[in-house]
Amino acid sequence: MTATETGAAGATIDLNSDLGENVPDRVVSDDDAMLGLVTSANVSCGFHAGNPEGIRATVDAATRGGVVIGAHPGYDDYEGFGRRALDVPAATLQAQVEYQIGALLGLTTAVGGTVAYVKPHGGLYNAIVHDEAQAKVVVDAVKAVDDSLVFLGLAGSVANRVAAEAGLPVAAEAFADRSYNPDGSLVSRSEPNAVLHDPDAVAARVLRLVQTGQVEAIDGSLVDVDAQSICFHGDSQGSIDMARAARDLLESEGVTIAAFAGVGK
Repeated sequence: MTATETGAAGATIDLNSDLGENVPDRVVSDDDAMLGLVTSANVSCGFHAGNPEGIRATVDAATRGGVVIGAHPGYDDYEGFGRRALDVPAATLQAQVEYQIGALLGLTTAVGGTVAYVKPHGGLYNAIVHDEAQAKVVVDAVKAVDDSLVFLGLAGSVANRVAAEAGLPVAAEAFADRSYNPDGSLVSRSEPNAVLHDPDAVAARVLRLVQTGQVEAIDGSLVDVDAQSICFHGDSQGSIDMARAARDLLESEGVTIAAFAGVGK
């Protein structure tokens, strides 16, 4: 059951965040604080950010806190934080995605946890919103590792359609802290006002999404978004304040916060 199917009161929505991206000389998020607010954690697999020790600590904390864990594979682009558009041969990309999911599965199993879903990261995520060929490569990689993993992608994306056609369970997400274009795509981070930071404005935006299934685009138009999960980027300025404000407002309006996959808090 999605929030937009029931209206706000009595609705259920998942809150997720991209975590496990810290290293000593590049700390980008407060994972412990965010894990107290979200119900799903998209954990870096090491190619775009993070290191094995830090990733292990994050999945351990998520497991102990009852937060559902998802693999967050991206392009092999540590310097660019995985956010650049790269042209990667299909065989290379498939092997890289399989490798990353496998690495997170290993670390999560080691701490007694379970990986329930896969959400691609950054430049790869944005590419497969429209690129069917790359979407098929990523989906094939997920299926090759574990076809019970839920595929989490942008609502209305090519990737979600390809994953569903391939037989993977699929969930759609929306973004609390990103601006939308009128066609439902995300505004490029290179554009002004692409990333949002005001906690009250973001909270109101999230509540509207849950209540109406719509988000206001950057030109003021309304975009229909049917999503089961809402993302707060852990590395965004003010991310903890935004997530806390949104969660508090949702719960005050009778919305249940619960994971879309697996069993969580």
